[in-house]
Amino acid sequence: MRDVIHRIEAFALRALLAILSPFPMAVRRAVIGWIAGMLVRLPAIGGRATRNLALVWPHMPAPERRALTLAVGRNTGRTLAGVWCNDAMEREFAHLTLDGPGLPVLRAAKAEGRGAILLSGHFGQWEVIRHALRREGMETGAIYRPNNNPHYNPLFRDGLRMAGEPIVPRGPAGLRDLMRHLQAGGFMAFLMDQHVYEGVPIPFLGVPARTSLAPADLALRFDIPLVPCFAPWEAGGLRLIVETPISPSDPETMMRDFNDRLSSWVTRYPSQWHWLHRRWKGQMDGSP
Repeated sequence: MRDVIHRIEAFALRALLAILSPFPMAVRRAVIGWIAGMLVRLPAIGGRATRNLALVWPHMPAPERRALTLAVGRNTGRTLAGVWCNDAMEREFAHLTLDGPGLPVLRAAKAEGRGAILLSGHFGQWEVIRHALRREGMETGAIYRPNNNPHYNPLFRDGLRMAGEPIVPRGPAGLRDLMRHLQAGGFMAFLMDQHVYEGVPIPFLGVPARTSLAPADLALRFDIPLVPCFAPWEAGGLRLIVETPISPSDPETMMRDFNDRLSSWVTRYPSQWHWLHRRWKGQMDGSP
């Protein structure tokens, strides 16, 4: 029965994308955002975001939490539209360039034949960063978690591949490919804002959240820069920001620095982060 449901979900999504394919990217983003905004009204979907918000900002009035949850749903749909239609999104934002103090560091690493690790989160339109890096001659692969729906997974993976390769699944085999890529001077992007069972509890938005130390471990092991990057929607449009690299120290301190930086962006633009994740497993469900 589960496989039938997965097939229906994947078919429905592919049909929607086929219907929208003749339209400009802005229209596709708006339609998918509207659909996601409707779906997040369902308690099974939007309830998790509401509970996350109550955990992080317990004094936020309930009507404000509900309104923010709806905005999160719409923005999540818009962001996923960019992944599913990555080729169209690349054309839409082909004029955008990277900016920030970390950009010269990445250019220098590339010129020296060294690798680099870029850190971001499910915030803003993060995939545009890899498109911009590739235009600068710094193609950047990505780590991804295979989806529970095997019929949807190829669509998601192929969308990621359009922004840069290699696309490496989490797991032992993926880790070997990742290490070979970094050792050969490749760039790799990590989205580091999901719960990881083997992670270390590090504050994120003021609440301890299990965070993987792997990116910092790898940066120290290969002596390569660890650079946070973010793509927020602001009043003037989308911005691509390459922040100052995280100073080498110990892995936990380095990932704490990243959590603090992402927390700052989420606090500034809360509707642009994916509150639908189970980022705080245990705390979110009310257990200690």
